[in-house]
Amino acid sequence: MSLGFQNAGFHLLGAYDNWKPAVDVYAANFSSPVHQRDLADANVVSEIASLRPFAIIGGPPCQDFSQAGKRTEKGGRAALTVRYGEIIAQCLSQIVVMENVPRVRKSVAFGQIRGMLKGKGYGLTEMVLDASRCGVPQGRKRFFMVGCLEAEDGFLDKMLIEGLSKRQMTIRDHLGDRLGVDYYFRIPRSYDRRAIFSIDEPAMTVRGVDRPIPPNYKLHPNDAAPLDKVRCLTAKERSLIQTFPEDFKLFGTKTDVNQMIGNAVPVKMAEYVARAVVDYLKGDTGALR
Repeated sequence: MSLGFQNAGFHLLGAYDNWKPAVDVYAANFSSPVHQRDLADANVVSEIASLRPFAIIGGPPCQDFSQAGKRTEKGGRAALTVRYGEIIAQCLSQIVVMENVPRVRKSVAFGQIRGMLKGKGYGLTEMVLDASRCGVPQGRKRFFMVGCLEAEDGFLDKMLIEGLSKRQMTIRDHLGDRLGVDYYFRIPRSYDRRAIFSIDEPAMTVRGVDRPIPPNYKLHPNDAAPLDKVRCLTAKERSLIQTFPEDFKLFGTKTDVNQMIGNAVPVKMAEYVARAVVDYLKGDTGALR
């Protein structure tokens, strides 16, 4: 999210996360300060407010809402979504952006954060975007809520829709023949689903796992190629599918790096949303300062 907004011209004042491996990687890639904090800490609000941010952007943990998770709000992470709303409501930045999985819209936590923002005078645009139509070679669906003080609901709808690509971006569109293969293996969540894909289609959602092809894997009827023509993608290759730049530094344990790649908002997807915000503000007299 930070890199996408920085690419669109935003100046980063600071970042907050409570996971040390991610904090260390952030510090190695950005000149802006990053703080390891628990957002439940009461002092965090005053710290963020002291920065007087024009925009607050974030992606509260999605595990409690994700299709990959238990899809229950009893996991404890949903409280951080509500906390994110409380921070915004107290800081009252001109622009707010929240990213999450599409299922979050059905949650009690999202209803609470939405109510807080409406009560503070934010107009809201709420939209599920397909990353493959936002400059990312990945058919990843993500929900974005963008708020602007004193704006009408749906203020950003037109710009977000009009900028979408008419066709989905494929891996070959983005990486050419760099992978050296036309097909790759992705561990499925269930072997009722296919596991072999072509680079001439958008990638499936990049997951935070890195396991070899199971020796007893049986081909699925929809697999794109036989096993002898495929391999798994490396962590570096999956980071490129997430549209991280070549020189972005990712380090830590194998598990940590894979989790960081899988959890990340695709850089070009965040940039797409950020550029729509900038275009809106340029057209809204005096809003961009």
